[in-house]
Amino acid sequence: MLRRQVCFGHDISGMSRSGNRRPPLVAERRAPAQPARAGRGGARSGRGNAAGGKPRRGNFITRAIGGLLRFFLRLIWGTLWRLSAAVVLILAVATFYFYMTLPDLADQLDARARGSVTMIDADGQVFAWRGESFGGVITTETVSPYLRDAIIATEDRRFWWHFGVSPRGVAGAVRANLAAGRGPFSGAGGSTITQQVAKLLCLGRPYDPAEWASEAAYEADCRRGTVWRKLQELPYAFALELRYSKSEILTIYMNRAFLGAGARGFEAAAQRYFGRSAAEVGPAEAAMLAGLLVAPSLYAPTRNLRRAQERANVVIALMERDGYLSEVEVAEARAYPATLSQSAEARAGGFFADWVMQTGPSWLTRETTEDVIVQTTLDQRLQHAAEEALAHVFETRVRADSEAEAAIVVMSADGAVRAMVGGRRYVPGGFNRATQARRQTGSAFKPFVYALAMELGYEPWDMVEDAPLTLNIPGSGPWTPRNYSGEFRGMMNIGEAFARSQNIPAVRISEAMGREDVRLAANAFGIESDLADGPALALGSSESTLLEMTAAYAGILNGGSSVRPYGFTALTLTGESEPLMGIGGGIVQRVISEEAARRLTWMMSQVIEAPYGTGRRARLPDGRQAAGKTGTTQAARDAWFIGFTADYVVGVWMGNDDNSPLMGVTGGGLPAEIWRETMTRIHEGMEMRPLPMIEPQPPALEPPSDSYAPPPGTSRPAPGPGLGDAIRDLIGGILGN
Repeated sequence: MLRRQVCFGHDISGMSRSGNRRPPLVAERRAPAQPARAGRGGARSGRGNAAGGKPRRGNFITRAIGGLLRFFLRLIWGTLWRLSAAVVLILAVATFYFYMTLPDLADQLDARARGSVTMIDADGQVFAWRGESFGGVITTETVSPYLRDAIIATEDRRFWWHFGVSPRGVAGAVRANLAAGRGPFSGAGGSTITQQVAKLLCLGRPYDPAEWASEAAYEADCRRGTVWRKLQELPYAFALELRYSKSEILTIYMNRAFLGAGARGFEAAAQRYFGRSAAEVGPAEAAMLAGLLVAPSLYAPTRNLRRAQERANVVIALMERDGYLSEVEVAEARAYPATLSQSAEARAGGFFADWVMQTGPSWLTRETTEDVIVQTTLDQRLQHAAEEALAHVFETRVRADSEAEAAIVVMSADGAVRAMVGGRRYVPGGFNRATQARRQTGSAFKPFVYALAMELGYEPWDMVEDAPLTLNIPGSGPWTPRNYSGEFRGMMNIGEAFARSQNIPAVRISEAMGREDVRLAANAFGIESDLADGPALALGSSESTLLEMTAAYAGILNGGSSVRPYGFTALTLTGESEPLMGIGGGIVQRVISEEAARRLTWMMSQVIEAPYGTGRRARLPDGRQAAGKTGTTQAARDAWFIGFTADYVVGVWMGNDDNSPLMGVTGGGLPAEIWRETMTRIHEGMEMRPLPMIEPQPPALEPPSDSYAPPPGTSRPAPGPGLGDAIRDLIGGILGN
């Protein structure tokens, strides 16, 4: 280093002479100062340097803006890290809270507030379900690997690696929603399986009937996709990941997911759609089940099988993408798509199932908290026969734009309902015209008038007058009944009057016996509706249901005993071997004697067999014996045909829901044809059996003498007061009067 010597009071030469060799004192040489700039600028620079500060750059405005920016940046940074810290703390506290409230795994698998009802037909085959059925617990170890992989590929391909939330999935969903013109959180949600489980568990909030109008409203609220709900899902999802393993989270999902047609969980869905366990499904069936998750009602195969198969193809492609299926498995799954089981494809007996739910004890049907198995009386072969018969007649005999409706009931003689069609198209929970429509019965009511007549000693060959009749009704004035044809046939036997469905003879017989007794007889046969008080009672001016009328005719077939229609024989809790309750039969009490019932059966057979019978179009093509009665109400608003063979009773009603008149339809027309088509189909392959009837012998040329005066318009003696009182007492006892 260059140094400059500085002398302090001595000359170098003098030091040398004196001999003193001390080194000279020197100061470190500094760099020369920069020359000051000329002018005022140089002066400011010199002052700045002299003060020891940094030189200032820019003018006042730029320095001010820079200062403000630095201030706001420091403010924003400080706010952000404090806010982030607060959010993390809140999230941690919420996660810990949810973690502490989560129950054991077993308590998360089936938390339905209500149970389900599974209905079995007379042959032991499942044909209908009501409520949300739970097929049983499945786990990731017991379920088919194809189904487990299909769920992962479809719903959350990164499920095994994320920690409950997938930012990439959320970002992709937001982009897709915005591209589709929706809100960022409307439509695709980007939720992981863990987040979906959080929704299924409703963030741990149980269903409270006092708070929610229904379970549907409760679940709709749980599935809301608002921003606030998404934020709530985060800590719950984290808590789920901390509390349960990935396999356990997937197990919860597989057991709680709703999969359409009332199936809760994949085991129930596999049983309902394919008739097999979720542990047994192959690639095609697994793909169809997993495809339901996006929209269960839309893609349910029972609603549209083709659409469900197309959705399954999408899932198969996803499984191939992620390496879950080989090329051979993909080709096979597409070549042989999943199809419904026989019972699921049939979808028969919907109206019948709805009726059983309404008539069964509420605590084991509509309001059950348990899973119940109901053994029913339904015969699916007969059900299909009735449905096909109705469809055939409407396709071939009714114009395409007709809005007319029809209903059919098939019943055994003891009141067991074997089939039921409540309308042309079944709508779950819809109006059932077989059980809910109360309509005037018309001449279909007349068998109860003649049943009492047979019981009181009348014979089919007894004579009755078909001539103009006017009755004075107190409070209403004169009433004059008319025949449907508008003609009068004079004196005729009772059997012909019945077969021709002449109105005036029916009124004469009813009035001769006493309309109160007729009313009691009809009630005893099971017509529980309020019956008319006037003489029009005999002509079916009162209302009834098809089920009620068919059951009353069953009482004639079985020999005169009333029946109570029933649709199930036992109710059993799932997993139990003994039923909680059962029904042994529908026979109630005898109303008329067997002999009277057999004579009436012969008269009803003439409605079909006699050349003048109103039900000739109901004659069976194979010559099988049958009996029945037509019924047409005023202005043809209702048309009936109810009848029976030795094996079954079938009732048919036809009309418009708005009670408007039918166009050119009578009971002996389209209803008789529907009845014939139904009977022909249900007796296919069955042994031909004769009707249980007594054919009366024609009277002698000289009628026996009689000490009693005949009632007006009849040739039979009036029954003595003792017999009339006995009948009244008998029927009153049956009715509990």
